[in-house]
Amino acid sequence: METIDAILTRRSVRQFDNTKEIRREDLEEIIKAAQYAPSAHNMQPWEFLVVTDKEQMAQLRHVQPWTSFAKEASAVILVCGNVNQSFSRHKEDETWNYSDIDCSLATENLLLAAHAKGIGACFCGAAPMPKVISGLQEMFALPDYIRPLAIVILGYPKTEPKQPDNRFKPEKIHWEKW
Repeated sequence: METIDAILTRRSVRQFDNTKEIRREDLEEIIKAAQYAPSAHNMQPWEFLVVTDKEQMAQLRHVQPWTSFAKEASAVILVCGNVNQSFSRHKEDETWNYSDIDCSLATENLLLAAHAKGIGACFCGAAPMPKVISGLQEMFALPDYIRPLAIVILGYPKTEPKQPDNRFKPEKIHWEKW
């Protein structure tokens, strides 16, 4: 699959063929692609928690309500940021951390890699929702310095995802000045 084609045809998938499981090797290759994302100062603060236990995937809905379809999936990957390992600043009147941005870039790579392998995926947010973050930290015994950013639900699509009409909006492009 060509890169531009993958970007233009990737869709969120929420219905899965639960008779097909994703091979561990494919999950590792998808995560490898995620780890090739750019990160601020090349700190690579991402961590990935792979969940294949059906009961745990079904319980996710109690932490993040928009994940109710995870019970039919093959796997869930939590994309988390190690806030102690990311590029950050904590002095004077500035406090910021690039963990969420870096993990967002990794998540997009993950979604595209899954699509390239014919695996459907759906991004469900964790950060910046404090209750979801703390719920995931408790559910999966995450250390305090690990901040879950994304819940990516994966499986082979039950049906071919519908492609939208043209999303290209030239009026959203500004040249040289606003």
